[in-house]
Amino acid sequence: MEKEELQKLKAQLESDRTKIAEGINHLERDNLNKSQRDASGDLSGYSFHMADMATDNFDREFSLDLASNEQVLLNRIDEALRKIQEGTYGVCENCTKPISSKRLKAVPYAKLCIKCKEEEEKNARRGE
Repeated sequence: MEKEELQKLKAQLESDRTKIAEGINHLERDNLNKSQRDASGDLSGYSFHMADMATDNFDREFSLDLASNEQVLLNRIDEALRKIQEGTYGVCENCTKPISSKRLKAVPYAKLCIKCKEEEEKNARRGE
């Protein structure tokens, strides 16, 4: 992979990392504020209707799940940045062949080449 292309991908990963980290922080802050309000007994912002309380709980769980998924993505980006530092970026973790530039431009944190990823997805559909 050419140095200029690698630098562009690194910049994209760093930009994505910043955006995702900010999103996670926002979700966590929002949920922490809701939890502190609940713990303090300040329910003035909440209705006492059971359906409204269930909706609030669902929204909180949804936000926490989203933050968890975003954390997984953040970890994959960090791993890709580490591989760039080590000089192992762009190598399929399964077959050790180079991952195509086209794939890395689409998914800069890709761990597998297209062929291995398709095989992984096919096996997952079969339940293997």
